[in-house]
Amino acid sequence: MKRRVLFLCTGNSARSQMAEAVVNHLRGERWQAFSAGTHPAGYVHPHAITALNEIGIDISAARSKSAEEFRDAAFDLVVTVCDDAAEECPVWLGAGKRGHVGFPDPAQGSLGDFRAGRDDISEKIIALLDAQNAE
Repeated sequence: MKRRVLFLCTGNSARSQMAEAVVNHLRGERWQAFSAGTHPAGYVHPHAITALNEIGIDISAARSKSAEEFRDAAFDLVVTVCDDAAEECPVWLGAGKRGHVGFPDPAQGSLGDFRAGRDDISEKIIALLDAQNAE
């Protein structure tokens, strides 16, 4: 049975979207990933779509979602992905083990910032989930 993980941030337009897509692409046999935001932006950032497309992941049909959509859902792990130094991370009040791995918000940056974020997310989030599987 697949374990379920929810990635949370503020806007659900970049970091949490990339984390969801990377996990479903690289660890989809063991994990089912979802993402949401406390204040959804209403769109997925075009640079996030491009950066993931460059590594063979298509999120062009993804949408920005509210954390409220998942309030009653059960997750094995809920991970906040915002950068504490720059913004307030959302608090998850639902069920599931909680974790935090902060990433700078690339939303005001260049495509290069999104590529760097994608690579950082891929490395750190996959390592986190692989460690969870070892427990």
